[in-house]
Amino acid sequence: MRTMRLFFLGLLAAAGCDRAVAPDTDSPANLTYHLEPSGDPSAPNGLMLTWDPVTRADLDVHRVYSRANTQSSFDLRGSTTSATFHDSGTPDLEYYVTAVYHGRESVRSNTVKIDAGGLRLPAPTTLNSISLNQAVHLSWTDNAFLSRPTGFRWYRVYSATYDLDKNLCGTRWSMEGTTVSREFLATSLVNGSPHCFGVSAESVEGFESVWSPIRADTPRPDARNVLMYPYQGNQLKSGFRFWLDANRDAKVDPTELGIVTDGNRTDIDFWIYRGPGDTVSFVPERPGVTVALYGSTPITDLTSIDVAPTTGYARSAIDAVPGYGYVFQMPGGDGFARYGALRVTHVNRDYIIFDWSYQTDPGNPELRVGGGLDLYDGGVIVKPK
Repeated sequence: MRTMRLFFLGLLAAAGCDRAVAPDTDSPANLTYHLEPSGDPSAPNGLMLTWDPVTRADLDVHRVYSRANTQSSFDLRGSTTSATFHDSGTPDLEYYVTAVYHGRESVRSNTVKIDAGGLRLPAPTTLNSISLNQAVHLSWTDNAFLSRPTGFRWYRVYSATYDLDKNLCGTRWSMEGTTVSREFLATSLVNGSPHCFGVSAESVEGFESVWSPIRADTPRPDARNVLMYPYQGNQLKSGFRFWLDANRDAKVDPTELGIVTDGNRTDIDFWIYRGPGDTVSFVPERPGVTVALYGSTPITDLTSIDVAPTTGYARSAIDAVPGYGYVFQMPGGDGFARYGALRVTHVNRDYIIFDWSYQTDPGNPELRVGGGLDLYDGGVIVKPK
């Protein structure tokens, strides 16, 4: 018996030399993680680990262990007294946590594996845009949410500058915001300043999809319910100029846009004429201004006018008909055309009411939604900075 007793004491001593272990019930529980997306699905910004708080007052510290692959051993990643741990940069493959009380370390928590597997959502398959006044409205297919509703967190919307002449997006992308909806309104934009947009889907675990197709669009000024009169009825309010000083290479002054003025001026874009049978027409005025009917049927809204037509413009007067859209092509004095659009809402012999939009970016034909340009088929473009 004495020999057996000494044998067991030797085992206990050996175990104490290795590591003192706290009871199993004192180990951290329910370890989970969430990735921090960066815009590049293959390189997240970091990882946040969380677990149930330990209630014992004699807790010294939590220890976080990780390994890069299943063939490696776990190494100590860091320590913390809280029930969370942030690991910046690209995370390791597996993590677990222990708790230490008076130098005694608990058994490990559950192990979490940072592997997308079937957790990464598909990219939105389409991306559409609407050009607005100091804003762009974006919409896309909801296939990411529909693929895994319980695993969907939100969509992430990115933007960059766009060079219309080179047909290239800028290299620095930033996040406009997030939304659980399949649409997003990007606001506080500068009219006439082109932008590229892309959308990704994020899962509840933080895995980010590749991007949607990239869309380029340019916000532009507009106004609703402008009232004008035929030259024969009120000459002083029968002329219109989309931009009073379109030749000036400077910030657009809002007071110079959509000017209703004297129809007798020669620097206006068009004036209103009442003809035989009380027809009311748009008459191009200053040299180089032409007008084209947008389509052959009425349109539902001003935003139905997308990219300006490439043909069909003329210097001749054109009848104003309620519900129809019109596009004006105008010289800018710098070799680039400017484009403006109208949708007539009401006409009679005494006055006309219409909505208008105007693209201040030289040579840019975008006037509305759909006026945006699809640039890429999708995928990672540039990691946002």
